[in-house]
Amino acid sequence: MSILEALLKPSRVVHAHCDLPCGIYDPAQAKIEAESVKAIQTRYQDPEKFKTKAETVDDYRARCLIIKEERANLVKEHLWVLWTDYFKPEHLEKYPKLHDLFWKATKEAGLAKKSQDPQQGQGLLDAIAEIDKIFWETKKAA
Repeated sequence: MSILEALLKPSRVVHAHCDLPCGIYDPAQAKIEAESVKAIQTRYQDPEKFKTKAETVDDYRARCLIIKEERANLVKEHLWVLWTDYFKPEHLEKYPKLHDLFWKATKEAGLAKKSQDPQQGQGLLDAIAEIDKIFWETKKAA
């Protein structure tokens, strides 16, 4: 390593959900994306009611699937940011089911990519609601 590289090398590397560790976390981000997933699953069931006049049912449904998969991936991303960046060992001690809740919620988000059933989308929202409850309990304690 050259002297210049050594001088420019950061002394500490930090990671956050964005380029600036702002400390702003909220399960609402995951919830909004999950609500979108469920809404798309619902609309997928009745394409004639929701598609534009210019598109076919197949085109509408294909568009639904693409957007739903993107939103499900965003749910997973938001949940993992909470799990890996916000929650600390002391939270896990107080709420020992946290790991299972995140596992269940991220699995539900993965299933949402495959499912067009709005009940599955509701299951995703229910899993996020459990995490949300604990999140806000930890914020009150802070």
